[in-house]
Amino acid sequence: PSEVARRSAGLRRNDGAEGVLTSEPGGHPHPNLPPSGGKGSSRAPEHSGEVPASAGTTGAGAALERTLGVRFNERRLLHEALVHRSFLNEQDDPSLASYDRLEYLGDAFLGWVAAAELYRLYPHYDEGDLTRARASLVRGETLAAVARSLGLGAYLLLGQGEEASGGRDRDRNLAAALEAVIGAVLLDQGEEAGRSLVLQWLQPRIQAMGNSGAERDAKSALQEFLQGQGLPLPVYETVPDSGEPHDKEFAVRVLVDGRAMGQGAGRRRADAEQAAAREALAALRRGEEAKV
Repeated sequence: PSEVARRSAGLRRNDGAEGVLTSEPGGHPHPNLPPSGGKGSSRAPEHSGEVPASAGTTGAGAALERTLGVRFNERRLLHEALVHRSFLNEQDDPSLASYDRLEYLGDAFLGWVAAAELYRLYPHYDEGDLTRARASLVRGETLAAVARSLGLGAYLLLGQGEEASGGRDRDRNLAAALEAVIGAVLLDQGEEAGRSLVLQWLQPRIQAMGNSGAERDAKSALQEFLQGQGLPLPVYETVPDSGEPHDKEFAVRVLVDGRAMGQGAGRRRADAEQAAAREALAALRRGEEAKV
């Protein structure tokens, strides 16, 4: 059997209270899992740049709980929130689940919490201001930055290919895992605990909006810039899908007067368009500065 098959054969599901992956006697642990040694041998470093023991162990799960400030009643939910789909492709256990469903739940709840808090704090914002502010809070780059501040990438369970290609620090993986953690907290701890955690992470950005106002989204800012320069409106076009089959993402380029000025990618087409617009706007501004 292949090396991956031998490693997969050494993994089993522990259906006890911890809900974690462990290594069978004589089995070979997945490269994202640490050796199963004595007590405390699997503890993951917090806020560290090194690739640590993953969340597939009890010690790492406890370390992440301390970082989050949450003690899970069902730690299997926390574990599931950290399983990238690529990891499942290397396992023989069909009962294992990736974070996709929890991500869906966390994404919806995150959007609601952000919208409600903005509505409460800023009664002078109109619908457009509220929409732009919420989009800024829940976009992939913002969530990935929060995830990095928590050291969340260190706990992800990834397939070998995703690991080798830099998936542990990829924005879309970090943002998705953060949303999945929110979903896990919501299910395990309830709505108020989930809301408190989201606001703890987003409050500095929300408060900053009170001073600077709602951030203009990149597409609107690009359109205004072009109009000010007497240039035609931008055109967005989809380029061929990118990413692994299990982790497809949209890729979009933006054309200005027939010239490609920027390209972006994202889990949603809207995210990819915003990323492309930001790149185009930055390039156009650099061009303006060079003329001075």
